[in-house]
Amino acid sequence: MDTPPASATPPAFDAQALAGLLKDAPEQAFAEVARLARAGTVAAQTLLAQMLVEGRGTARDPEAAVLWYQVAANNGDALAMNMLGRCHELGEGTPANPALAAVWYRRAAGLGLDWGMYNLANLMATGRGLPRDEAGAYALYARAAALGHAKSMNLVARYLEEGRVVPADPQAALDWYRRAAEAGDFRGQANLASILLQQGEVAAAVTLLRQALAHGSPAFLERIRPELATSPHPEIRTLVAAHAPE
Repeated sequence: MDTPPASATPPAFDAQALAGLLKDAPEQAFAEVARLARAGTVAAQTLLAQMLVEGRGTARDPEAAVLWYQVAANNGDALAMNMLGRCHELGEGTPANPALAAVWYRRAAGLGLDWGMYNLANLMATGRGLPRDEAGAYALYARAAALGHAKSMNLVARYLEEGRVVPADPQAALDWYRRAAEAGDFRGQANLASILLQQGEVAAAVTLLRQALAHGSPAFLERIRPELATSPHPEIRTLVAAHAPE
């Protein structure tokens, strides 16, 4: 893997032009991104790693992706630090190592990256790779939520709803669920819908659940469909039937 000398001035990175090239000619885009990455353009190094993970414009190569994430991370790119953490957490292109994942998430979080805060908080909350620390996890979720991170907003709401680590505050929880839902988090949409159903606002709940069912992860859908299918509200049961897997 060729890397530029420290004194080299990396070439400019035209994100808009590369986005168009990725759409129309992915193999050509990969070649250009690889050229820029080898020339020392840090943003291109991170993008090259992502293309290798996803197999965009080239054969999928998670091991090579990890190497390029590491190059970009060592060059100070917070996004690459976070993604390198994900590779170590999930065992993508490298053996799973949650302790090492926590190291990289912490570095990304220290640079102000909301995803780094969120991922580090997840490890803290479950005690993977570092001692379990729910108070520390909540503090990180709160920081990420304040930056507009939708998944963290939903988790802040859960802590407030359940009174975990912080005093229970139903109104604050409702506000955070609403913010998470508006930011597009499908779990936030489902949680807000649950509260609205308790308040008798069925039409608003149906709208939120329609969005959640359209964008939810497979694991989320597998869990929530059976619950909604037994709802006492016919509108909810009709909605679930319309989103049943084929």
